[in-house]
This record gives sequence, structure tokens and C-alpha cells, in this order.
Amino acid sequence: MIPPTKRRAALLLSTAPVVTLMLVAQGVAATRHHKPHASGTAARQTPTASNRPATALPAASRPGTASQRRRVDAVEASGDGEQIIATARRTRSEQSVGHAEMQRILPGINPIKALSILPGVVYNDADPWGNNEQNASLFIHGFNQNQLGFTLDGIPLGDQAYGNYNGLTPQRAIISENVASASVATGAGALGTASTSNLGGTLQFESGDPKHKMGGQLAQTFGSWSTFRTFARVDTGDFGNGNSAYISWARQDARAWDFAGHQGGNQVNAKFVHQTSHDKLTWFFDWSNKVEPNEDSIVLPNGYGTYVRPFVYPDVNYAKSYYNNSSAYIASGLNYRNYYSAAQREDYLTYLSWNHDFSSHLHWDNRFYYHHDLGEGVVAGPITAAGLPTLFSAYFPNQNLNQVFGGSNLATRTTEYWDNRGGVISTLRYELGNHHLELGGWYERNNNTQARRWYPFSFSDPTTPYDRQQNALIDQYTNNFYTNTWVTHLQDSWKVSKNFTLSAGFKSELVYTNGTLPVAGKPGSLSPKSAVTVPGGTVAAVRPFLPSFGALWNITPNEQWFANIQENMRAFQATGYGNATPWGATSQAAFDLFAKTGKPETSWTYETGLRSHHHLHFGPLTDIQGQIEYYHVHFSNRLIAIATTKTLSWIVGSATTLANVGSVSTDGMDFSFTMQFGPHFSFYNALSYNKSIYNDNYASGSSVVHTAGMNVTGTPDWTEKFVGSTYWGDFTAQFIGQTYGKRYTTYTNDMWANPYTLFSVNAGYTIHGIPHIPALHVQGNITNLTDEKGWSTVSTTQNSGQFSAFPIAPRMFFLTLGASW
Repeated sequence: MIPPTKRRAALLLSTAPVVTLMLVAQGVAATRHHKPHASGTAARQTPTASNRPATALPAASRPGTASQRRRVDAVEASGDGEQIIATARRTRSEQSVGHAEMQRILPGINPIKALSILPGVVYNDADPWGNNEQNASLFIHGFNQNQLGFTLDGIPLGDQAYGNYNGLTPQRAIISENVASASVATGAGALGTASTSNLGGTLQFESGDPKHKMGGQLAQTFGSWSTFRTFARVDTGDFGNGNSAYISWARQDARAWDFAGHQGGNQVNAKFVHQTSHDKLTWFFDWSNKVEPNEDSIVLPNGYGTYVRPFVYPDVNYAKSYYNNSSAYIASGLNYRNYYSAAQREDYLTYLSWNHDFSSHLHWDNRFYYHHDLGEGVVAGPITAAGLPTLFSAYFPNQNLNQVFGGSNLATRTTEYWDNRGGVISTLRYELGNHHLELGGWYERNNNTQARRWYPFSFSDPTTPYDRQQNALIDQYTNNFYTNTWVTHLQDSWKVSKNFTLSAGFKSELVYTNGTLPVAGKPGSLSPKSAVTVPGGTVAAVRPFLPSFGALWNITPNEQWFANIQENMRAFQATGYGNATPWGATSQAAFDLFAKTGKPETSWTYETGLRSHHHLHFGPLTDIQGQIEYYHVHFSNRLIAIATTKTLSWIVGSATTLANVGSVSTDGMDFSFTMQFGPHFSFYNALSYNKSIYNDNYASGSSVVHTAGMNVTGTPDWTEKFVGSTYWGDFTAQFIGQTYGKRYTTYTNDMWANPYTLFSVNAGYTIHGIPHIPALHVQGNITNLTDEKGWSTVSTTQNSGQFSAFPIAPRMFFLTLGASW
């Protein structure tokens, strides 16, 4: 444990065998220790709190009297309180980053990006906050973001597909400043995780509860490229009968660093908590309205020295000459510039949770949720790109296409999303002697629509990346999907002895999706001309028995051994033509065959490791804690969409064949530790090794793609992260480094992205004594300190000799002023 200092900010990403919450103020440390259930499920923090992951405890679920909690809230309101995170007694590896550390890395950061300092987590994006969804990529132990599980307060966030169909990203689900903690289970998540995509690990995000003392927060961030981010929050404090609430608002506006688009939007959160001796009722609401203009990735290799591919908007005069077969347009080849592109997303998310304690041994937790998304991906680009003339001629034969689309040589393409989903999660926990029993169920109904449409574009009345398109010229195709998800789980954790626990359980996963095609692609409009969109039907992904086994041994009071074995299944993505989905089949017969014989992706995860935590008197070293983990994963029935043409399928729409291409084997190790040097310095380090290998070759048409023995694309073998921190009363500072090794970008491993290292620094100071403001916090951040150039997110491909990539954001400077009262 770090010795207390006055209003000290501390980073401790650790793996001690107990959950620790340290609140330090006025030179006095108030410390609480909680021993979770040995099964790996978090202990209930109070008789009325819900079962949260073992992370920092929100105010309403903290132990102690009401007066003690009010004192804690007063500390937090002044900016003095800090949350120090340690992993719980779990049979699997799980680590967390708390609210304070997330906001130090960069105020307003995407909580997924904050997790990238943890071992085994590889996150890339082309903006410093990690917010731009088109540019984002995430890998954990060889699995990408669509093969992981994501929840907010236990509510499912879907599989993070860029084309929305069953969820939303964490940064759209909650304002960054309202996140209390973010956790990642890098091997396999808990059985009760509400996800049907977590072949690999799970990422859990916890929102903070309202404070018990009335007050407010206001923060303003200024920075490079006209960054202007505002966050405001008002807490009611306790207003009788166990009630408290807050409402908050955030607005972000920042010019993209390599083009004239402005990225950001508005977001509102509200939360209400009613707590009694046996019940806790929570209501949460999120509204998010974001527009993210995007640049395109660079197609590599290229001979023009291209590093960025910005759009042309708003330079209408240049666009008029550029798209009229100018030499610059012709020479750019595949790296031609669109006039603009953007992701437009509006979301409403709400949930109501009720946690009831029948007794000290029997607890019942329930969550009811609803999510509505209205989204649009929009691109205004040249009508001569790829196979577009063929597509348009199918709808307007023997016509002047330039005149049809407004006389600009441009057309506007949209992919339009509409999603309504709602569900209920219920979990019953019973402590019977040395057994901790858990029975849970989750049901979700998801209705989603995806449509591809084309609109005219005229220079006399040009649209912008921020406009919603109206009056389509071509409704190319529309897919409707209706999905019913049923998941149940049962587990028992048996405390065999004081220091040894065994756990066993299973979950049943039943997912039924009915896909329909109210608008079919016109014959001859797709690529190849013989391709069709199919009516579809119902496909089931069903596994009634997915087992899990775990063990936990407290070898000494300071050392702990853990082990976990678990099987998981990923349901089919409810998306249509051109995607890795059954509904992208090239004929109805192919769809029917897959619906009858196709197998969903599954994985077996094996993980084991040691945790240690020691207080020392070894010169300047006063505390050390760490974890080392070995894991092995066998991933079966890997599904990919094999393109039937070499055209740019994301532009024109290319027919694909969904194919089972065999299995993947993964072996790796994660090692992390935190060393504390007295009250003023700490050093955190995380080293990871991952080796993920394709086990099989596969056929593409009449050719064989030789992938057996090749490395899985997109994920590096080695990563190294560190955080050096110093604390001097009201002053804190950090130096952060992240190194990513070589990443292969083609299935045949003939191309790759080079390793790179990014550094960042942050420093903050809290000023006290200002009239009517208990604390004023000033923080500066510099991202990409050395102005490293290279490739962040890489788009992997099954074709050899070519891949695409997004650039690393340049060095940027930010200043944040924050007041709380």
C-alpha cells in the first residue's frame, strides 16, 4: 500500500489479491479492504449494493456510515480523492484502470484507449482520444474487437462493429468523465457477461454513482487543432429517503489534424440512485449525437510518398478541377481523395436496475435496458471510382451519369443504420455454507436495419459531412434483421479450504436471427454482375453447454495462483451483403446450405498465473506487486468473407463467400508489475508476448491460399508499456510509453507494418483557497511526444501484395482547467 500523503494522486495498476480503495486527504488515509467471493465474483460491498466487478467502488456502494461517505464525497469534490485499483481474488486474469488515471492520460479519453496501457491490450486509432470509430482497432490475445465482449454496468454494448447492428461504443454509451473504472479480462470473461461475441476477453465499464454531497464540476480543455472540450456536471447530493442524482453534459469539437473536418458532438448523461437497507434502484440515461468526418486509409504499397489521404471538402473550387480527370486524380490511383466522408451516430441508451437482498446470503440483481441508434455512414466521391459506372448504369441505362448525379462527377453513398434493442438481465446469488451459487439469465430482442443508398451531389448546392441525406436516387439494397438472444448460466464456487477454491459452471447460448430483404439489389448492379442479394431466412447459433472451470490458491498471504478453462461461442453477425455473415451469401441455395450446416466460431481458453504483493523496506523501494500469466487459446471454425472480385468492395459492394477456414492456435504470456518508491514515485511496467498462428490453408475459388503456419494479422508478437509517476502534494506528473512490435497485414504474411513507440506526458496541479471554489485543477498533456510517424490501425487483407493503413496522429498539446465545488 502506498504511504499516505496530502491529496496525493497515485497510479497503481496492480494485481494484489484484495480489492483496495484508498481515499487520501488532509494527510489521513481512509483505507478499506474487501474480500470478494473466492469464486471470482465480486463480493457485495454493502448489504444493498449490486455485485460489481472488483474495481473502484462508486460512492453509493462504499462501506461505512453516511457521515463517512459524505466525507469521502467532500474529498472527491475538492479533487483530492483518488481511487487505487487492484485485481480481486479471481480464477482468471483481470485488471483495471480507474477514473483518475483515465483522465490523466487525456481528459475525455475513450475508456478503451485508457486500457491500452494494460498487458495484452493493443488499441490503435488516428486521433489522440481514441474516439474515431472508422480508424479504431483493438486486439486482445489475438482476437479483434468483434470477437470480444463489452458491457457498461452489466448492460451489453454489442461487438463494436463499425457498422452498427447490435450495440454502441463505450464513448457513445457514457461520457468519459463519468466512468468510474474500466476493466479487462484478457483471457475469458465471467460466465454472466452479457455478450454473444466474447471468444476472447471481456471489457467492463462502470459508471460512477451520484455523490452524496451537493456540488458540481466544470472542466474545459483547449488544445492543438482547435480542440475545445467542455464537461459540466451537477450532483443533487442526498435529498432524502436514500435518493441522489446527477446530470452532466459534454461537448467536444476538434478539427481533424490533416483535413478541414471538425469531429465531435454533444452528449448528456443522467443517473438516479435510490438506496435502502435491502434495495438499490438505479436509473441511467445516455444521449449521444456525434459526427466524425473521416479520412480514408492509405492503400500500400504506393509510389507517391502518400502518408495521409484527407478529403477535399470544403474546397469546392479545387474539387471542380480535381474530379474532372485531373492529373492529380489520375496519378493517385487507389489513393484518390473523396470530397468528404463521415460517420454520423445518434444514440439513446437507458437502463433500470434493481438489486434486492432477501438476506445476507441471498441476493437478486435485475437490469432492464433499451437502446435506440440512428446512424449513417456517408461518402461523397467520384462516380468513376472502382465499378461504380457499372452499378449506376444498371439503374440508369444509356444515360449521362454525370448529369443524373448533379453534374459534379460526384455521387453520395450512404450506409444507413436503424437499431432498436431491449432486454432484461437477472441474476440470483446464494451462499450455502462453503458454496457460492449463481444462476443468471439474459434475454434481448434486437431489430436492426441496414440500407445502402445513393444520392446526387451538385456543386451549386453542395451537402456537407454533417448533413443527413434526403431523396435517394438509388435504394440499392436494404436488410432487416430480427434477433432473439437467450443466454443462461449456472456456476458454483466451492471453498474447499481456507486458502483453496474450485469453481465450475456453464452457460447456454441460443441466438436466433431472421434476416429479410425488403429491397434487393438490381440485377447487374453488383460486383460481379452475376451477384445477387438473397432473401435470406433464419439462422441459429446454438450451444446449450459452454463449460467453465477455475481454481484459486492463496499460497501465502502475499502470493496467489489462479487457473481458468472456458469455452465460448460467437453468434453470427446480423449484417448483410458484402460482410462476413450468412446473409451475404451469393445465392439463396448457398444461404440455405449454410443455415443447415454452418458452424459458429468457438474457442477454448486456458490461462494460469501468479500474483504477488509485498510491502518492502529495500532502500527506496517500499512496495511491489505484479502478475505473470500464461495462456493458450484454440479458436475453431474461423469464418471469413472471401471476396469474389478484386474490386474495392467497400465502394461498389462486392459479393463474398462466407467460408470456414479452420482454426487458430495462440500461446502467450503477460507480465506486469508496479513498484512504489516511497511517497513520491511509482513505476508501472507491462510486457506481453503473443503468438497466434493460422492452422489451415483455405480455398479461394480455384486457388489455395497458403496460410497454415502464418501469423494472425493485425496483432504484434511483442508489446511493452510503462508509466512513470511522481506525486508531490498537489502536483502530479507522468511519463508514459507504449511500444508495439511488427504486425503482419496479409494472411500470407508477405507484408507488414513496422514497429513503433509512442510517448506521452501529463502534469497537473490543484489550487486551493480560491473563494467559492474548493479546488481548481490545471492539467497539461502532450501526446506523441516525439512526433512519431507510422501506421496505427492497419486493415488486414486476404490478398497478398497490398494492404491499407491509417497514420499515427502527430504530436499534440492540451490544457485542461477544471473546477469542482
